Amino acid sequence: MNIQERHQLLAEKTSLERMLATLPESSVIDRMSLEARKAKVEEALAAAPTPAREPVHALLTFRGKPIVGSHGMFAEFGAKAVSAFTDAVAAIGASQTMALGTRGSLPNREEYQLLITGTAVGSFGFELEEAPRGKTLFPEFSSVDHAIGQTLLILEASLGTDDELTEAIADADPRAVETLRVFLQTLADQDAICALEFQEEVFRFADVSQVRRSESRLRQDNIHEEDKRLSGQFLGVLPKRRTFEFAVADTKDIIAGKVGSNIEDAGSINHVLERFLTIHVHTKRAGTGRPKYTLLDYEESGKT
Repeated sequence: MNIQERHQLLAEKTSLERMLATLPESSVIDRMSLEARKAKVEEALAAAPTPAREPVHALLTFRGKPIVGSHGMFAEFGAKAVSAFTDAVAAIGASQTMALGTRGSLPNREEYQLLITGTAVGSFGFELEEAPRGKTLFPEFSSVDHAIGQTLLILEASLGTDDELTEAIADADPRAVETLRVFLQTLADQDAICALEFQEEVFRFADVSQVRRSESRLRQDNIHEEDKRLSGQFLGVLPKRRTFEFAVADTKDIIAGKVGSNIEDAGSINHVLERFLTIHVHTKRAGTGRPKYTLLDYEESGKT
């Protein structure tokens, strides 16, 4: 049983209960028929697992040249735009847990499938819904929820400061950022803008110039990544949050960042506090924003 079928049975059960409540006592045959049907509905509901949650929903709408008055939207644009958006969501979602590589199919692409379940009321666009996968009902954790949330966060940050954009893309693979840029380019090429409604948040571009600005800020030449080796001392680490602070010897700067996944026990860093070490970090920044640091490894330098 899928979640739509479950909703239909629940609605039927409610309807049957209302009918029984208003049925005269004298209508014995009708009551027996309704009660028999109600028993079958309850049996079907009891036999199916209770869903842990509802599917994730989002609303993606468009304005601009591809929209023809109040009549419709060019199908070619609609198909390209929705395809580019769903590709971006899948790439951003997958990049939160693994490196994507520069080409080839996205890993775990099936985890981020979206359904078009309707058209937007009062504007031109689509209602999108998380597609069931594997089991017919939805598990407690939704990878789609996180992926759309991160997509919205990056879109918002693309109109903000370099520091805000750096923060938003810190955990996103370069390929994921590029995939979102392609979605924005699809809009800009057609002089279109979009709005994304998700959970209780709404993001929208005011005009095409904002779309073009966001697209340019997500280009690879505006996002700078490099690996560095720095010498100094760890000041502390929060193992559960997997964050660290490090005092750089040469500049006296104190940097903070995340402990990379290749260091399994982040708490082990607490055993080498205030020792002189060399650390290997990956840095990422957008434009002139302050870099975000990810600790890759560390080693004793032999210096005191």
